[in-house]
Amino acid sequence: MRSVTYSMNVSLDGYIVGPDGGFDWTGPDPEVFRFWIDGIRDVGVHLLGRRLYETMLYWETADQDSSLDAATLEWIALWNPLPKVVFSRTLSEVQGHARLASGGLAEEIERLRAEPGEGEIAIGGATLAAEAAAAGLIDEYRTVVYPVLVGGGIPFFPRNERRVDLELVETRTFSSNVVYLRHRVTR
Repeated sequence: MRSVTYSMNVSLDGYIVGPDGGFDWTGPDPEVFRFWIDGIRDVGVHLLGRRLYETMLYWETADQDSSLDAATLEWIALWNPLPKVVFSRTLSEVQGHARLASGGLAEEIERLRAEPGEGEIAIGGATLAAEAAAAGLIDEYRTVVYPVLVGGGIPFFPRNERRVDLELVETRTFSSNVVYLRHRVTR
């Protein structure tokens, strides 16, 4: 069965964006960017909330910039053809290799798990991930922790007062002092 993963950049105090909505502290150095490039190769489909989808729309036309380096072009070549499912109450259409979800999150994940296909079902966006977490649908939490305290904003982990036991399965420290933590949900 395809696993469901939730992976994003996060501040040391647990936020994916700061109180002002900014995430300028997450600009990856080349080593961290390479890590994200290599990681996207394992994804078979990406589920996104509206806000993250709109943020990631940049990549749909970024390859038209002739000044981009080889790593950025590699990311674009992997990200753009990746199937994406967007969950939104306000969008009526999406671009590229994305489609609007036709049902609820649990229903969509169940359908994707039943389909033939390889690669993880990745979730991006804290609101969507919180819904998946509340339903017990996330198999792995992957945090790329930046050495910064932002003091508030949108939390990576939902505040739902529910205990989830985790097993640490991988760590990595980058030269920029960014730390990757991969935890599997124990069931």
